[in-house]
Formats: sequence, C-alpha cells, structure tokens
Amino acid sequence: MTSPTSLEANAREMNDEDLLAKLGYKQEFKRDFTKLELFGMCFTIVGVVQSIAAVLLYSLPYGGLVGMVWGWFVCCCFLIFVGLAMAELGSAAPTAGGLYYWTFTFCSPRYRNLFSWLIGYVNTAAYIAGMASVDWGVATQVMAAANIGSDGSFVATTGQTYGVFAGLIIMHAIMASLATKVIAKLQYFYVFLNIALFLVVIIALPAATPKVLHNSASFAFGHFENTSGWNNGFAFILSFLAPAWTVAGFDTSVHISEEARNAPRAVPFAIMGATVLSSVLGWLTVVVLAFYIGDDLSAVTSNAIGQPMATIFFNSVGKEGTLAIWAFMIITLWMTGMDYLIAGSRQLFAFSRDGALPFSGWLYNVNPHTKTPVHAVLFLAFLTLLLGLLAFAGPLAITAVFTMSVVCQYIGFVTPIVARWVGGQPFTPGPFSLGPFSAPVAFVASAYMIFMIIVFLFPPLAGPVSERSMNYTVVVVGGVLVLALAYYFVPRWGGREWFVGPVETVERERGKELDAGSKDEDEKSAGSDEIEKR
Repeated sequence: MTSPTSLEANAREMNDEDLLAKLGYKQEFKRDFTKLELFGMCFTIVGVVQSIAAVLLYSLPYGGLVGMVWGWFVCCCFLIFVGLAMAELGSAAPTAGGLYYWTFTFCSPRYRNLFSWLIGYVNTAAYIAGMASVDWGVATQVMAAANIGSDGSFVATTGQTYGVFAGLIIMHAIMASLATKVIAKLQYFYVFLNIALFLVVIIALPAATPKVLHNSASFAFGHFENTSGWNNGFAFILSFLAPAWTVAGFDTSVHISEEARNAPRAVPFAIMGATVLSSVLGWLTVVVLAFYIGDDLSAVTSNAIGQPMATIFFNSVGKEGTLAIWAFMIITLWMTGMDYLIAGSRQLFAFSRDGALPFSGWLYNVNPHTKTPVHAVLFLAFLTLLLGLLAFAGPLAITAVFTMSVVCQYIGFVTPIVARWVGGQPFTPGPFSLGPFSAPVAFVASAYMIFMIIVFLFPPLAGPVSERSMNYTVVVVGGVLVLALAYYFVPRWGGREWFVGPVETVERERGKELDAGSKDEDEKSAGSDEIEKR
C-alpha cells in the first residue's frame, strides 16, 4: 500500500511535470532534489570560507582591511537585490535553460532569437570560467599546503599547479556524473562541513593568534592600504571582486530546477537562503580575519606560501594546525567545484536540447543508468581544461578567469531582468513575487551589475598595459561574443537560419489539456501566458 507521504510526493512531482510541460519541455531527469538539498547545493557553490581563501589575494591590494571588510558589506547589499530579482524569475519559470530561456520569453519578438542565443553562449562561458577559477583555487591551495608541509622548501611551478588542476577536473567529472539521488544526498554533508569550517575559523583565530598579531577595532575596520596603483575610490570598488565571485551562481538552482521537487518554491528558497546566509557568514569571516591578520599586510600577501589565508592561519595556529584546517579548506572548495560542474552541465544540456551548441546531438543526452547528462559534464570539463591554460600567460592572466566568471554571469543575469521590463511581453509571477517592489529591485540589481561589468574589464593594476599586465577578461569575453555572433550570422549555416529559441519537447496538445484540466494551478505557474502565446 502506498503511504500518504509517497502519494503527496507523487502529486507534487506531477505538478512539476505539468509546469515543465507548459514551459515546453518533457520531464527527462529524476526529481530527487528537495528544497533543502537544492539550498545545500547553492550554499556549497558559494562556499564562504574556502571561497574567501581563494580570492583574498585579489582583495587585499584594493584598500587593505577597509576593502576586505567594507567592500564585502557594500557589495553584498547589492548582491541581495540581484538574488531577489533572480529568485522572482526562477519562481516564474523554473527550467534548466534559465537565463537564455527567460531572455527569449521576455524579449521583443524582433530580437529574442539573437539575444537568447548570445545569453546562452555567455552563460556557458560563465560556467567554464567558474569551473576554471574554482579548481585553480583548489590547486593553489593544495600547493600552499605542500609549501607549508615542506617548511617552505617546495614552491610549485605553473606546470605543477596546472597538473593538479587537471587532476581535479577529472575527479569532478567523475563525481558530477553520479546519479541525481546520490548528488542530492551529498549536499547535507557538504553544508555540514561548510558550517563546521566557518565555526573553526571564527573560534580558532581569536583563541590561538598571538597578541602581537591582534588588531584594534579601529585598525580592523578603518585601515586603508591601496597597492594597486588605482585611485583609492576605484580601488575600493575593485575590492568587490572577492564578494562578487564568492556570493555568485544565483542561477545554479535554476539549472537544477528540472531535478527539484516543487521547483517554483524550491528555487527562490535556495537562491535567497544561500545569498543571505553566505553574505552574513562571509562578512563575519572577513571581520575575524581583519582582527587577527596582523598589521603588516604586505607580509601576508607576499609570503612564499602563496595564499594569504594560509599565511594568516600559519601565523596564528602554527604548521600542524594550519595543515589540519587547510585540509578541510581544500575539501570544501573541491565540493564547490563539483556542484558548479553539475549546475553548468545542466545549462549545457538545456542549450543543446534547443539545438544551439555545436555537437548538440551528442550533448543532448541523459545517461540511462544515472539519469544525468554525462556527455555535457565531460564537454564542460574539457573546455575548462583548455581555459586553464591561461595560467601559462602569467599570474594576472589567470586572475582574468575569476573576473571573467563574474562578468559573464552578470551579462547573463542583467539581460533577462531588463528584458522583463522593456521587452513588452507579459509576465506571470510564480509563488515568490516581489509585487510592487519588483521594479525598484530590478533597477538596483541591473544598475549594479552593468556598472560592475565595466569595472571588472579594467586592468587589475594601474599603469602601462602590457601582455603581462592586461586584463584578459576583455579578450576572452569579447572573443566569446564575437564567435557567438559570427556563428549566428554566417550565411547559410549560421544560427539565424535555423535557431528559433527554446524548442518544445512535448506536444502542444498536451499543454492544452493541462491548461483545461488544471486551470487554477496554471494561473500560479511561471510564465504560462507567454508560453501559451508563443
């Protein structure tokens, strides 16, 4: 006999399938993610402590402790607006296509094909860059541990670091190909480790740091040190890279939405839960670091260990304590990379489902045993390995991978948010709706992202630009856009000749039956009016 709980779960899953059918797609994944597990994935992708460790080197030169502490605070205030705008769209139309699907839905008919195409490619590039930046962060943390363990005698070369980076990518590809049910259950363990690592950091540093390294409140909250060469105001804005890269991936839960139960409610819960909690925990972390980093910031950033966070731990808890904490730092950031690859592979799967990517016929594939898009996982991992080769162009070149991931994300986020208000298409909100606050929230979120896109295209250091000091974000992001446009407009074979936006994989008749049979439910469904019109 079927239990009431099972009946309730089946009914909920049927509603999710009905909504997905109204958005134009048949159910191909197993819906094994609960609301908490989806939140767990978003929170793990943010990572907080380990993510701060990965980008602290790119934060301290832009204002010192003021940039680290107040840059985080100010940036996260804007990021909450971005999260709110994205959560509202995710509740209205929870599909793995996410950004490019919304762009097509809300853009005017004249431009929707082109903009949907471009955002699909930019979003793909964002995940390639995101994966590369996360796993490069893990690789450098592994090498920092080796440096500490060898008492400074081992200093990794770029080739050695890339070798570790490649090994991590391969491991992630294997893990990200597991069955959805396994991946979902792992999120509880991941969240536990992330919270535990946060508690260890905020307890261990105050308890173990020698008095000589303690900073006063006025120093921790007010010491400004700019070594970037830019003027102080612009340097402070550049410090936003750390929180912008850390508290990111607002669309990850959207790409997993076809594997989540009660997706219209689970997606916004995951986005806002992860955004707010990560912003708060992250700020508490950088405040603690500011109090126990010591007053010689240059000694921290230029230490042979190569990682400011590891140097702070080494000065506070010694070699053995640092290695113990750093092991968990590596493990948790590795988990971030795995979840990032999972979300990115779903975006690739959705874009290939609509026939827009090269090799779409091969990428649009769900493994019959794991019910996961293994081909998309492998393809994303391969492209990430290629992007990681930027490391051989110099340390500032690999920095561009971090900024590129943020720039591509923001281009992908801001386009459907703006299109919703200027595209002239109807919008039917889902269960999570901002009501009269939708427009002001969208305005603040869009203005912030457009401004930061411009900022992050500037070179990291002021002065004459050379091949060693330029910001390669311009080259890579510009290259993505140029290639996407060329592929779209090339005569005869270009996307303009055959790309029609999201392709329905269910019969239109079934959508009409659903509309007639569950009219009340459909009124709450995301984007139903515009989908039926289309």
